[in-house]
Amino acid sequence: MNKKLFRLIATALLLVGAVIIEKSAALPVWQLLLVYLVPYLLISYDILGEAAEGIAEGEPFNEDFLMSVATVGALLIGFLPGAETQFPEAVVVMLFFQLGELFEDYAEDKSRDSIAQLMDIRPDTANVVRGGEVQTVSPETVGIGETLVIKPGEKVPMDGVVLKGASSLNTVALTGESLPRDVAEGDEVISGCINVSGLLEVRVTKTFGESTVSKIIDLVENANESKSRSETFITRFARVYTPAVVAAAVLLAVVPPLFSGAFAASFPVWLYRALMFLVVSCPCALVISVPLTFFGGIGGASRQGILIKGASYMDTLAKVGTVVFDKTGTLTHGAFEVNAVHPDHCDEHHLLHLAAHVERYSTHPIAQSLRNAYPDEADDCRIEEVEEVAGQGIRARVNGDVVCVGNTKMMEAIGAKWHDCHRIGTIVHVSINGTYAGHIVIADQVKDDAAEAIAQLKEQGVARTVMLTGDRREVGDDVARRLGIDEWHTELLPADKVAQVERLLAQRRDDSRLAFVGDGINDAPVLARADVGVAMGALGSDAAIEAADVVLMDDHPSKIARAIAIARRTIAIARQNVVFAIAVKLLVLLLAALGVATMWMAVFADVGVTVLAVLNAMRTLRN
Repeated sequence: MNKKLFRLIATALLLVGAVIIEKSAALPVWQLLLVYLVPYLLISYDILGEAAEGIAEGEPFNEDFLMSVATVGALLIGFLPGAETQFPEAVVVMLFFQLGELFEDYAEDKSRDSIAQLMDIRPDTANVVRGGEVQTVSPETVGIGETLVIKPGEKVPMDGVVLKGASSLNTVALTGESLPRDVAEGDEVISGCINVSGLLEVRVTKTFGESTVSKIIDLVENANESKSRSETFITRFARVYTPAVVAAAVLLAVVPPLFSGAFAASFPVWLYRALMFLVVSCPCALVISVPLTFFGGIGGASRQGILIKGASYMDTLAKVGTVVFDKTGTLTHGAFEVNAVHPDHCDEHHLLHLAAHVERYSTHPIAQSLRNAYPDEADDCRIEEVEEVAGQGIRARVNGDVVCVGNTKMMEAIGAKWHDCHRIGTIVHVSINGTYAGHIVIADQVKDDAAEAIAQLKEQGVARTVMLTGDRREVGDDVARRLGIDEWHTELLPADKVAQVERLLAQRRDDSRLAFVGDGINDAPVLARADVGVAMGALGSDAAIEAADVVLMDDHPSKIARAIAIARRTIAIARQNVVFAIAVKLLVLLLAALGVATMWMAVFADVGVTVLAVLNAMRTLRN
């Protein structure tokens, strides 16, 4: 870019000098040509070279060819009888064309910088324990099962499991969220995070090439391989448009003089108009700005933890009219928590304390939620005779008392007079020595921003929100009503979810698209069937990154509305560029054919429109 800027400045100074020489000295036309050739060749040698290369390869019809023909024609038109010289115009056209290229380079650099920021999460080195010593090596050389030492402030180089230590991980580069994630022994860590506080020893579970950070970077870098319909149209348009424009320019230069009755006198006038026609018709603004718009949109989204696998999915996201959600892990956390404790004949603390101790050795998720609610296991209670009753619950002796924790079948089997609860969720009943002691309500927790996500989607004009779940009807009803979802279906098997999506696809309008949002692990068939599959909470999930078209690296449902908003804004900017470029060019082309336009208008219609379109495209970087 510095070299091009130097050429622009030097050309401008030489052009001023050439104009001064032309005004102060009465030189013949051929000598003036030599004077103007110095700035012209300085600014245009690479464009002329690209045009010659295109001709040699049998693909001459590109913007370099159009600019070369137009400017060489402007240099030579002064040699025709009765024609005026156009030397300054030829240099100015190339000067402004290169200025447009400079802006394009700057915009592409800015876009690539956004990708480079993502690339910064890829670590250059890893500290691995070998032979009892810590060695600093390239991550590519570290194998599965080896132990890494990750100091505070260092990037996590590879995916693994914490063997020793505890710390907080900064995941902002992967998820766009600044809230740190706490890890301790046994927890998984993901490459690309930054170790904030403690020293960690990590056992490697994936090779560097298969690690999360490598897959994410590869996904973003290759996203432009999937072209949107807009990009494909522009590419096809340019291939047909350019030779058509050259043919039209030739006809414009030759046909009117043939019918004028004075070919020699009128040919220079119409040739000049044809040259302006070529300058105006250059499709730079379209060919450059539309792909750049999508590139910027994908890069801007990735910085917020939204990975869109290609420009074609931008098109689809922008047209989403129906959003279908899986419930567990998408709208809810997918982890049971104690919602309420309703004791009979004892206090809440005592009831929860007894239930947690009885469930101490169970691996069931409900047992885990009880232990989480009462983590103080290291008390003086004596737990004996633990017995699991299939299909009912667990019986144990706690400090000499027989405590039963289970469902209504267990209560009926021991003769305890239980009663139901008005709260929605899984009800765990407790008895002490055969007497009913109360119950504990356990339920999956709705995510904090789930209701906000549904509201935002409706604000954006999404006509239909649907929830599909395999959970019980009363649980699904409760979640859907709390969140304001339009339609929901419960007690579904995986095949039933696919059938529901098929039904919804059949009901959509032609111009509307359906997005399915799931966790990307057990929803792969539905993700694949939807127009666009969105996997969320994918931090560290290979299945999510592979299965979906759009990947949300954190578990915030509100990111779905953000992804749709980014896609719509990107498409809108691309359309603005297309409409603006075509409208201005058509206007100036008409003026050029009528002889009203000047070469300066032609320069603006080409270079000016390109610069404005590129600057407009750069707005996508601020998503």
